[in-house]
Amino acid sequence: MSTLRITPPLQIHHHQHEPHNLGFSSKPPSSNQKPTSYSSWVEQLRSHTRSNNFHEAISVYIDMTTAGHHPDNFAFPAVLKAVTEIQDFNLGEQIHGAVIKHGYDASSVTVANTVLNFYGKCGGLDDVLKVFDKITERDKVSWNTLIGSLCRLEEWELALDMFRRMQFEQVEPNSFTLVSMSVACSNLETRRGVMLGKQVHAYALRIGESMSFVYNSLMSMYAKLGRINDSVSIFELFASKNMVSWNTMISSLSQKDNFEDAMAVFRIMILEGVKPDGVTLSSVLPACSHLELLEHGKEIHAYALRHTNLIENSYVCSALVDMYCNCREVTNGFRVFDGLVHRSLANWNAMLAGYTQNGFYDEALIVFLEMIEFSGLVPNPTTLASVLPASTHCERFRDKEGMHGYVVKMGFSEDGYVQNALMDLYSRIGKVDVSRDIFDSMEVKDTVSWNTMITGYVVCGCHEHALDLLHKMTQRDEPNVKNERKPNAITLITVLPGCAALSALAKGKEIHAYAIRNLLASDVAVGSALADMYAKCGCLTLARNVFDKMPIRNVITWNVMFMAYGMHGRGDIALSLFENMVAEVKPNEVTFISLFAACSHSGMVTEGQNLFCRMKDEFGVDPTEDHYGCVVDLLGRAGQLAEAHELIDSMPSSFDKVGAWSSLLGACWIHQNVELGEIAARRLLELEPNVASHYVLLSNIYSSAGLWEKATEVRKTMIRNGVKKEPGCSWIEFDDEVHKFVSGDFSHPQSEQLHRFLETLSERLKQEGYVPDTSCVLHNVNEEEKETLLCGHSERLAIAFGLLNLPPGVPIRVAKNLRVCNDCHSATKFISKVVEREIIVRDVRRFHYFKDGKCSCGDYW
Repeated sequence: MSTLRITPPLQIHHHQHEPHNLGFSSKPPSSNQKPTSYSSWVEQLRSHTRSNNFHEAISVYIDMTTAGHHPDNFAFPAVLKAVTEIQDFNLGEQIHGAVIKHGYDASSVTVANTVLNFYGKCGGLDDVLKVFDKITERDKVSWNTLIGSLCRLEEWELALDMFRRMQFEQVEPNSFTLVSMSVACSNLETRRGVMLGKQVHAYALRIGESMSFVYNSLMSMYAKLGRINDSVSIFELFASKNMVSWNTMISSLSQKDNFEDAMAVFRIMILEGVKPDGVTLSSVLPACSHLELLEHGKEIHAYALRHTNLIENSYVCSALVDMYCNCREVTNGFRVFDGLVHRSLANWNAMLAGYTQNGFYDEALIVFLEMIEFSGLVPNPTTLASVLPASTHCERFRDKEGMHGYVVKMGFSEDGYVQNALMDLYSRIGKVDVSRDIFDSMEVKDTVSWNTMITGYVVCGCHEHALDLLHKMTQRDEPNVKNERKPNAITLITVLPGCAALSALAKGKEIHAYAIRNLLASDVAVGSALADMYAKCGCLTLARNVFDKMPIRNVITWNVMFMAYGMHGRGDIALSLFENMVAEVKPNEVTFISLFAACSHSGMVTEGQNLFCRMKDEFGVDPTEDHYGCVVDLLGRAGQLAEAHELIDSMPSSFDKVGAWSSLLGACWIHQNVELGEIAARRLLELEPNVASHYVLLSNIYSSAGLWEKATEVRKTMIRNGVKKEPGCSWIEFDDEVHKFVSGDFSHPQSEQLHRFLETLSERLKQEGYVPDTSCVLHNVNEEEKETLLCGHSERLAIAFGLLNLPPGVPIRVAKNLRVCNDCHSATKFISKVVEREIIVRDVRRFHYFKDGKCSCGDYW
């Protein structure tokens, strides 16, 4: 076949063709001159294809065939490439028919390879395999095209099989083959992918492969398989680095959360004089974002501004918006977004996510509405994954459930990210059962899905269900069920408060062991949650051990320990620890709330007052209404009710005084001060008429003072207003299960046995000197009935359950949702002495350690 003469591309008129002719209509050429020979037609066709003018190339092909010229093995590859690039499957099939008609499918391997490439990019697996099987004289390009097509179709195992078959047929793989194999290995199960990936790497070394794109693909493969150190080793040993090499290394490190290393590689790149491109910036900006390196991010922004092609790059702008928003510079993020002339969907999504993550829910919804109204873009699942949380938390947006209908309308109800957001929405509005229905309907549940459902249960106070779901999360699925659900740090910090709330110590220890095995215990958030869990389960020593072993401690960690010591009545240790903290971490508002509570439970009035004076002058923390409320509690608990009242009156008028009045009302109940109690209750009922505890405390004050008519009237008012009292509940853990008891409830399987046991035990206690405090019974009934009612208190039932079921000598640990009443406190002291058992009770305020007839609180609670 003669060699074609290379001539400048010719431009021709567009001929009108019948609609059925190849099913394609092209743009009209801009010249009136036609090619004068067949070689000119072919050269013009190839020239357009080389210049990426694919529609023009196809138009030339149509005109050429219409003029009576038969395409050959030079024309077919050019037009097939053009068709492949514009993804016109129907047109490609017609050209394939022409290839077969003219016999080039069998006579020209070049044409056959181009057909194979077309089906690999535009067709399906069956098409690819059929075309490949019909190629009689396969060359290296045939095999590479097949393997590349299989990788594009994500047929990783079949690609590996064809690689083996290629070598069996003694066709030597080249650099293109190795790139495809690297991609295939990176998408296998980790262990197998690493094993086969190393073999591909070894083969490349054995044949002396030195092409940069091979090493780039190997770096990417190792990073994707979690072997980032191997990626770094290749990068450091590889001398001929190009821009892709630098970008691959930076993006790999950034995607694996090795943000410091990503920044280090970026600095080296700059020092070596390599100019960053859009991929570089969009890869390194997430590192600045996560490390909150705002100044570095601003420098990169300035560099992009000096290069128009970069500041107009959609990926770079999205990364800039994300960086500013993650560094809490939301206004600057919006300026970047607002400066874009042409906004892609990714740009809108970045701004929506930035607003939502920073709590700007109104602004997020406004931007979403602007996008729908003016951009002409259609939201995708990523859009709704930001919009749904914004609609959940936006107080002004009422139709929260209506968003579910919008999701269904848009066809995204089966998307995992959207389903997770919907689960969160329903749990936040108290409809956790709907969340569970969505969760159960998900075909594929990843770790985020499980975490979202567990969080939903915790948000709704369903801690037992949260722990049950965690147990199920750790169980293996049936074969062929696609669920990736390994608990991570988020899982642990979500579910550990549930263990704390239920005093589920055994479950908490299991979670701690899991954290150690999976290298999560050193995470500052996990460590803080573990310390909190142990403290609230009554294991102060274990909480301190966790605290002492933490490599990094933040202000939350210190606050957890202050609250822990406070709950255990060790305000002295909390204040001593505070002096250590200020040398390491700056205290915040919560720090002082925790310390005031510790002083309050320990009767350290003077120390608490001194701290209140120091917090502003010495530590720069302005007192809030919460701090005033804590100091009122400190004074009131110590019996200094007048001083507490004066402190409330001295609060700034702009402050919400509900917490302070509530603390005073509680103190009035402890010290039976009817006059001040009435004042506090009146103020509270004006501010919060639907809160049951205000009515209950006032009624208790009246009942304790024998003012039964007033107590009854308060309870009638409560009923008229539709306010319901929270029932007393207690929990105890036994045999890896948490048992719940409610005052006066007989639903537990052992209820009858427990009540009989308590009646017998009560007689033994009386013999030891116990006298029931029937003033705790807030009903006007006879003394015998009052004593019976006292035996039905939830904490008493839980203690009885522990005595009957736990092995002798094992401490009994009980958690209660309300304050322990005076009689149960007195009775439990006698129980600890009579049965010779240590009993640990955590009420809503603090811990009580009962042993040998005494309580750790010293009757000060």
